[in-house]
Amino acid sequence: MLLTRDMSPAQATEMVQGLLGQAEDRFPADFDAEIPRIRELFHTATRNQWDPQTDVPWELLDTARYTEAQLFSARQYWSRRAWSEYGAISESPTLQIRFGVERRPSDMQLFFTIRSQEETRHAEVCHLMAEKLGGYLEKPVEAAYQGSVATHGVRRAALDTAVPLEAIIAALVCTAEEIAFDVFRHLVEITTDPVAKAICRNIMRDEVRHCAFGWYFLEHEIARMTPAQRAQVRDAVIVMIEKVELNGYHSAWLAPPSPASAAEVEADRITWEAGLGATVEEAEKPVFVDSLKRIRARMDAFGIELPAFTHPKLGTV
Repeated sequence: MLLTRDMSPAQATEMVQGLLGQAEDRFPADFDAEIPRIRELFHTATRNQWDPQTDVPWELLDTARYTEAQLFSARQYWSRRAWSEYGAISESPTLQIRFGVERRPSDMQLFFTIRSQEETRHAEVCHLMAEKLGGYLEKPVEAAYQGSVATHGVRRAALDTAVPLEAIIAALVCTAEEIAFDVFRHLVEITTDPVAKAICRNIMRDEVRHCAFGWYFLEHEIARMTPAQRAQVRDAVIVMIEKVELNGYHSAWLAPPSPASAAEVEADRITWEAGLGATVEEAEKPVFVDSLKRIRARMDAFGIELPAFTHPKLGTV
């Protein structure tokens, strides 16, 4: 099973109709907490709302401190962050449809209403930062880089009943969001600009709940999953790592070598040197390796064995 795969329009239409064409069955409406830890994540999230407009110390952003090159590079970086967060805005409601059709625990549906809001905040705050640095960029400076940051296919997979929900959550949340959380935690540690640091900290605090949701869900489901379903989970995680993360989705230095990726890597370096929020290969590499090792260990505890992954910049991990 691939989260990113070619499909004809007719096949895509048939897939969507397969899910949405199922008879709606909402009764009896059950609000009991079947997964209490996810229900608590929902309550925690409702208590920890923040506003990108008012809960970031924008008055501390002094653009006069930075060169034109630093500001333009930071605009590239924060625009790229906005693109990835923007994509997540449509994931949550698509997964909500899947939760409803499959009558999944109400805890999941409640939490994902908040997750949608949180991903929206992340996109807005990254867009605002790019704007305040001189202007948001709607697409990569080098068009060829779109192949690394365009999509990871979760929306399509969520509407495909042949793809188990457990595989989607394992790939999107327990893998991609786990890596994203580690990236933001790393950025909080190394970023010096007070506004950029505050943004990273706010996003990180939301991401920790997103990751917890994924692991709590898998832990709840793993005992009832068949060997075939576990194999699909394994395949989905492998695809997310090999085809998305190791292709530069979150970290430009992992993208295949090209003039386009080199331009993004250079923008990240300039932004990092200015303390405006990015990182670089030598600083992030051990963070990324640790992420992969932790994901592998946690999947192994569920009886899902991941292979070693190989990348020119990482070797074999």
